[in-house]
Amino acid sequence: MIHRPSVDWFALAPALILLGASGLALLEAVLVPRGARKVVAAATTALGFLGGIVAAIWLYVDSVHGERVIANALYRDRWAALAIVIVCCVGLASVAVSWSERMSERHIAEYYALLAAAGAGMAFFVGAANLMTLFLSLEWFSLCLYVMCAVDSELEGSLEAGLKYLIVGSFGSAALLFGSALVYGATGKLGFVEIAQATATGGLSHDALLVVGLALVLAGLGFKASAAPFHMWTPDVYEGAPTPVTAFMSAATKTVALVVALRVLVTAFPQEARLWTWAVAGIAVASLAIGNLAALVQRDVKRMLAYSSISHAGFMLIAVATGTPLGGRALMYYLIPYSAIAFGGFAVVAARERELGVPVTVDNLAGFGWERPFLGISMTLFMLGSAGLPFTGGFVGKFYAFSAAYDHGWIWLVIVGVVATIVSLYYYLGVVRAMYMRPAEELRLAAVAGGSPPREALLQAAVGAAFVVTFGSFFAVQPLIELARHAASSLPF
Repeated sequence: MIHRPSVDWFALAPALILLGASGLALLEAVLVPRGARKVVAAATTALGFLGGIVAAIWLYVDSVHGERVIANALYRDRWAALAIVIVCCVGLASVAVSWSERMSERHIAEYYALLAAAGAGMAFFVGAANLMTLFLSLEWFSLCLYVMCAVDSELEGSLEAGLKYLIVGSFGSAALLFGSALVYGATGKLGFVEIAQATATGGLSHDALLVVGLALVLAGLGFKASAAPFHMWTPDVYEGAPTPVTAFMSAATKTVALVVALRVLVTAFPQEARLWTWAVAGIAVASLAIGNLAALVQRDVKRMLAYSSISHAGFMLIAVATGTPLGGRALMYYLIPYSAIAFGGFAVVAARERELGVPVTVDNLAGFGWERPFLGISMTLFMLGSAGLPFTGGFVGKFYAFSAAYDHGWIWLVIVGVVATIVSLYYYLGVVRAMYMRPAEELRLAAVAGGSPPREALLQAAVGAAFVVTFGSFFAVQPLIELARHAASSLPF
């Protein structure tokens, strides 16, 4: 007789809601007349993400004491629930930004179906409790993102971006799979908790097989977090993919990769903390250096923001590297304003792209702040937040990450982070200068021909939501820190 484990359907609710929305959108691609497909599929996907938000908030409230469910394959705890809330909020905003994107109408319903399916995969990924669930859910949302990057065959660079992401992402997945196989070979266990127990009882802390497996698992997650030196795909894919897809990836993919990375490290490999803390600190320094120095010479704004996301991975990895409760709280707090800042920046780029019909560069941003006051002010706030300046959540996020490093005794890492922040001011403030302070002759050259383009209410609503989170997270620090503290208490620090 086959033993079937009990299934906690409530723990699966966010993923199942999004999967249902994805399935409906696929049916609508066939059954709904072409003229109505976009409206119906977008509405279905938006309702799916709304349902995911409600279910995840309910899970957060109802999961005070975290536990493993469904044959110990999945975590039901506040750490996963809060990450799902962030992903679903980003997904909902992505639906709004995608509405007016110039995409082929032939595959528009499939695009929204893939967006919902990617969100479902991420919701499953953040709750992974063993190496098998981890790999399968990673592939689940990665396959959706590969296709989304290449979905607009009429966009120059879209197919190239999808192919590059597929090839390089496959290397990352292979590294994670091979590392998982080595860890299983060393311990004979798949569950994170069981791996830690087997390592402790078997005295495997110095086992070469386990250490190499840990390194490969870390590399595989580093690919998804676009942390250096695993960042090679990021600038080209972010530049070539449709901008709404880039916005979704920049916020959601990095969120789930870092959340899972910290869970795996502190749960499965606590005995190897002497190794992975230094390894993650080294990756953080490399990300800060490469991300900021490469961004200095970029003129294409999407590529500049791609390198900015690499540097932000470095700042968040500072919190991960400490492996402490304070580091866990810092990471979860940082992800909230970062997601708004990263998504909002790409949403504003999408608006400018639609006005000009060409890639957005620092040069053709000239005068944008005066032409579109709301979007210009929003972009200014996003750049200030990315730089970590006061009155934005980015300031508190960086300060919190530095506090975790200082508390851990790594003053040198704080110094590296401060220097990286100073360097980043050049290119972030360069965008603000381009929007407001260009000479009159440059403004005439960059002026938009053909009259004023139509206002996009949904895009502006998404940018407005990102603005509120970026600005509000500076003043609502205590409630957000409490959320992060409760979430981090689910991890076994």
